[in-house]
Amino acid sequence: MYFPVRRACTVALFTCSTLFAGLAQAQDGLQVSLTARRVTTDDRGRETFVAADQAKPGEIVEYRAVYHNLGTAAVREVAATLPIPAGTELVRSTARPARMLASVDGVTFAAPPLKRKERLADGREVEREIPLAEYRWLRWPLGAIAAGGSQAVRARVRVSDTAVAARTER
Repeated sequence: MYFPVRRACTVALFTCSTLFAGLAQAQDGLQVSLTARRVTTDDRGRETFVAADQAKPGEIVEYRAVYHNLGTAAVREVAATLPIPAGTELVRSTARPARMLASVDGVTFAAPPLKRKERLADGREVEREIPLAEYRWLRWPLGAIAAGGSQAVRARVRVSDTAVAARTER
């Protein structure tokens, strides 16, 4: 069963556009383009990419944001932020550049693996790793982008079974 990624992608694009609009206004000339491509494997085992109009549970979608500096001066302190749509789970070790921060709420970012404190039934408090399925934002400190230059960030997500279950319940 396939389900449209368009809604998740549209939400991600809207969220990214909103985030990037504020950055672009503050830093003249910075433009961001976001793409979503489904990762497939050909007969020889090589990865290929197709438009992510549809995806089924277990399939991988790669989100890529390219920051272009269309201005005449360097844009400094660029922090690329990429939302991870609901109904998907970040695939471990696919974020590039590898040095990035992650968040479950879009407010607090930290280096992965993210952790939280949990209280056990016996009253003890333990620190546990947060599952990748709960990650909703990635952020990369890109630094400066020279005039006419560009930098890209990307990450892959796996479409979860819960996305299909939620869609069929509607």
